[in-house]
Amino acid sequence: MAQDGLLLHVSDGDFEEQVLRSDLPVLVDFWADWCMPCRAIAPVVERMAQEYAGRLRVAKLDVDANPEIAARYGVMSIPTLLLFRGGQEVHRHVGSRVQGLREQVEAHLG
Repeated sequence: MAQDGLLLHVSDGDFEEQVLRSDLPVLVDFWADWCMPCRAIAPVVERMAQEYAGRLRVAKLDVDANPEIAARYGVMSIPTLLLFRGGQEVHRHVGSRVQGLREQVEAHLG
């Protein structure tokens, strides 16, 4: 696991510890370096990490470097954002349009 400011960079090896066992809800951005829509939503994901600090963890998972977790959760296209709470996926957002994402995240923050 690496950390870039408030963003966590998770991998196949530490996903369970960093995401599934987290005390806080975790928003995971499944992305790849070559993906232009992924780059387009990156600033939104980074802002959410700042805005929800202390209430939400925000992580990025490179699907090219970590295919096991992407396959386990059926991530077939990117960007895909999965929100986990208590070790369970509670929301899935596919694509670069971010309308409704904040509302879904806030609904699961409690």
